[in-house]
Amino acid sequence: MRENDDWNNSKQIASGILRYRSSRRRWLGAFLFASMVMIVCGVWVLDAWLASGPMVFLLWWGACALLTLFTLMFAVYDALAAVKEEKARAKGLSGCSNRPEV
Repeated sequence: MRENDDWNNSKQIASGILRYRSSRRRWLGAFLFASMVMIVCGVWVLDAWLASGPMVFLLWWGACALLTLFTLMFAVYDALAAVKEEKARAKGLSGCSNRPEV
């Protein structure tokens, strides 16, 4: 029963993040910041440690690539959701008008 509660809680959190534009943008900014920090740390701070072996190098830059790709997919989702929201808002506003549409 506990597993089902965790799953439902996760779905509610994800729904809350994805539903509201301000929340999406805040999370998108956090993911972008984390990606940039990982890149900067990999290039300047951890360069000697990453050069110590190929597995360390591949794991670090693989994780960085995955986070960056996730951020990119999240940005595309945000853009598509924003377009959908604006179309729905424009359709709702045009329906209130008394003048005929051309």
